[in-house]
Amino acid sequence: MAAPDRDDGETAYRLHRRFDRIGRLVGDRGMERLFSARVTVIGLGGVGSFAVEALARSGVGLLKLVDFDRVCVTNSNRQIQAVQGTIARQKAAVLAERVQAINPQASAEAVPLFYSERTSDALLADAPDFVVDAIDNIKAKIHLIAACRARGVPIVSSMGASGRIDPTALVVTDLSATRIDPFANQVRRLLRKKYAFPAQGTFGVPAVFSTEMPAEPCDLGYDGGLGFRCVCPGGANEFHSCEERRLIYGTAGFVTGAFGLACASVVVRALAARAGRVNGNDNVNGGHEPRAD
Repeated sequence: MAAPDRDDGETAYRLHRRFDRIGRLVGDRGMERLFSARVTVIGLGGVGSFAVEALARSGVGLLKLVDFDRVCVTNSNRQIQAVQGTIARQKAAVLAERVQAINPQASAEAVPLFYSERTSDALLADAPDFVVDAIDNIKAKIHLIAACRARGVPIVSSMGASGRIDPTALVVTDLSATRIDPFANQVRRLLRKKYAFPAQGTFGVPAVFSTEMPAEPCDLGYDGGLGFRCVCPGGANEFHSCEERRLIYGTAGFVTGAFGLACASVVVRALAARAGRVNGNDNVNGGHEPRAD
């Protein structure tokens, strides 16, 4: 990644072979920028865990991984950290170990906290170069987006990924221009109402959303048809309690993962563009919709 090659105490950039292929896309200047970048990922579920994976494999050197929750067996279909032997462990800690295994020279800080108005200042105090918002709690989500805007911290926000089965329906655009997704509609409305986001014009926040309407969950017959029972290792807590959730949508790992990979692409393209080199469409702040071809 980087090696101390100078006598003046500074660290010289040197590309490691593990990043040869991404380096051929963004060049040496882009890789040097990625190696020194500090990215915070908040929410390490089906979206956030895949974002972390892609950022680590793209050479991002400093990753702060924020999630209060523990790995649950029901995470197994969509979360990278949910494998045999990790159930009940802190999601952030498991992912930090994975980042170090991918790139031993990276720094991965595990922060087992829930993002909220109370924890916001502490979590954003290090002025990250980019934030990935993979939060599914709407109150926390809109506060994070507003806090990043107030601090001038770039952020990419994931909208609703549950209840979808088509990963090709994803779109990356400015949050103000999202459509169809009921969750995104709520986010836009509340940002305008509570945080004075503009009624007209762009928000300056790239968002990943799906044009596929969420499907109602199917009834399942396992466990004798007794219905859903919460088996989360954290049990009831002040942030999320699955027993109290009105509706639990189905999820597909290839959809939630696609959301996370798209979020990571926004971050990598933006950071590499700042270094003066990026291939492909670098319009990450709005208006870009992937072509079907």
